[in-house]
Formats: sequence, C-alpha cells, structure tokens
Amino acid sequence: MSRTNKRVCLKSRPGENSAPSVDNFHVEDCEFPEVQDGQILVKTLYLSADPYMRCRMNLDTGTDYMSPWKLDDTIDGSGVGVVIESRNSSFSRGEILESFHWPWKQYATFDVQGFNCLIVNKVEPTLVEKHYSLMLGLYGVSGLSGLVGIREKGHITKDSKQTCVVSAAAGSCGSVAGQVARLEGCSNVVGICGSDEKCAYITEDLGFQHAINYKTQDVVEQLSETCPNGVDVYFDNVGASISDTVIKQMNKNSHIVLCGQIAVYNTDLPYPPPLSQETQDILQERNITRERFLILNYVDQFPNSIAQLHLWYKTGAIKFRETVAESLDAAPEAFISMMTGGNIGKQIVHVADP
Repeated sequence: MSRTNKRVCLKSRPGENSAPSVDNFHVEDCEFPEVQDGQILVKTLYLSADPYMRCRMNLDTGTDYMSPWKLDDTIDGSGVGVVIESRNSSFSRGEILESFHWPWKQYATFDVQGFNCLIVNKVEPTLVEKHYSLMLGLYGVSGLSGLVGIREKGHITKDSKQTCVVSAAAGSCGSVAGQVARLEGCSNVVGICGSDEKCAYITEDLGFQHAINYKTQDVVEQLSETCPNGVDVYFDNVGASISDTVIKQMNKNSHIVLCGQIAVYNTDLPYPPPLSQETQDILQERNITRERFLILNYVDQFPNSIAQLHLWYKTGAIKFRETVAESLDAAPEAFISMMTGGNIGKQIVHVADP
C-alpha cells in the first residue's frame, strides 16, 4: 500500500456575489494518517460534487445546518470508501462505508467511537453490487431528495392527470424527481434543462413527456404549449427567473417542492431567497404551497426510500446516469463544471478502486 497521500483544500473564498473557480481550491500532498485506538483507516473510492457545497465556500453559509469550510483545511462532502485498517471491533478491513462528511483525501481516518460512529455507515454489498458511487447519487442525498421531496411535498394523486414541472431536470436530483412523479401518478412531466442533449436524455431515456431548453427556447411559450392545463407540482432546483415563470403557470392549490436554488448560490441572498412581489401575490391568490424541503429532516425514511429506489432501479422503472471525473486532482474542475451545468446526472469523482 502506498504511504503517500493527497488532499483538496480551500485556498480562497470566491466572495458572496461571485462564481467560484478552480483557483479557489488547491490540491496538495499531505501526511499519511496514523491509526489510533478506536479509529479506522479508509481509502477514498468516490466523492460527490453537489451544489450546496458552494454555500460552504462562504464564511457565512446562510443556513444553520451547514458549517463553512475553513481556509487551508481539507474540504469535505459525501463520499464512499473502503476500510483498509481497523482498530475498532465494529469495523473490518474490506468493508465499504459512506458518509455525508467524507474528507476530500485519498486516505483518511475516522474516529468511530461512541456517538461519532454515526458519521459513517456501512454499505450493504447487495444494494450496490460494486457500483459504489450509487451511494452518492441514486441512493444518496440527491436521489433521496427526489423521491422523498415528491412524496412529502408534491401531493400527487393517482389518476388525477396532474402536471409536474422539474427544473434542472437532467441533474442527479431532478432526474429522479421527474421519474418518481411519473411513477407516482403524474400524467404529464415536463423538464427544464440547459442543452438539447439533456432534453433528449430526459424524454428519450427517462420518460418525461416534454423537455424545454431554457437557453434556446422561450420558456413562457413552451410551458403554455406543454402544460395546457397548468402546473400542479413544481420541483424547484434553480429559483430565480425560471421559477418565477413556472409559478405564473401554476394552478390553484398547487404545490412547489423547494429543493434547491442553484441559480442564486453565487449571490448574497438568504435561503430561501426572497420572491418578487408579483410572485408572492400569485402564491397567495392561488393558495400555492412553497415550503422549504430539507432531506436531512427525513432521515427516518432513508431505509425504506433506498429500498424503493433500489427496486425501481433493478426493474428498470428508474434510470440513473453519472458524469465521472477521474482522480482527486480533477475534483476542483468537476465541482466547477457541475456548478455551470456541465454534468448529466450525478457528478462524481472517481478517486480509486477498492
């Protein structure tokens, strides 16, 4: 086993109103960790690049459940790895683990004593069948957000001929949300994407009825054509002008699943960001619910939700795609690409094989 190690750290902050760049990160050699009693040594296999991480680049994340990354410290996020040495009786060499707080290092230690053992979870081998990165996408925060968000906040009724619109529909969360909406009973699922390739993907592969390219098409016109009976459910991943446009098409007593607001993550705005007076008036006049959705409030639903996603995936009812960057050195570029829409499906970083 190599005794060399490497990490990704935060070199500088982009500023609350600026887009991040690869120059904000630094990939460097670091010490190989020593394993203490009660700890485990892990080798990183895959890392997840997610929009929420942009907030952690600011000194103030704008939320009470996320802490900012510290300058010159190793950044962290969702990750999957394998135990290569254990000094804890609850963990064995070769076990696959996943965590929401995985350091962006090739090798790292976890203190898994007492309460802290909650920071890592063992991965059931039959769940992923060596496709370990599924724990970061379909069975991770993004896939769970798509399923639980639709079920908890979408209020979809079978055979009611409801219409669901999903923004960022070709991403890891939106692609699952749209498919779940269809499986739960929506007769018309419309996705908003940023390229013709993405539009083709969600309609030809994922079963969306329609797709709108917001970069080349008139969104107002396309929504009128593809949603002739209005919009009943809006799964909102982006916010800003696209969401304002969708909300204007929404029916009385309809529902917004407020999952993400990637369009405004580079601006100094609170979360959720304020709406225009016109949009607020529409919400009130039409009795449209717009409740903030945070998947971490539904941890008790994770086991059953993962089992459902696994069943759908194995039977082909749901499809899932990944965009893969190779090596830890490519992690900063992968994150920036994801923030600018360069990925289809889940953006992951392949660091090593078991």
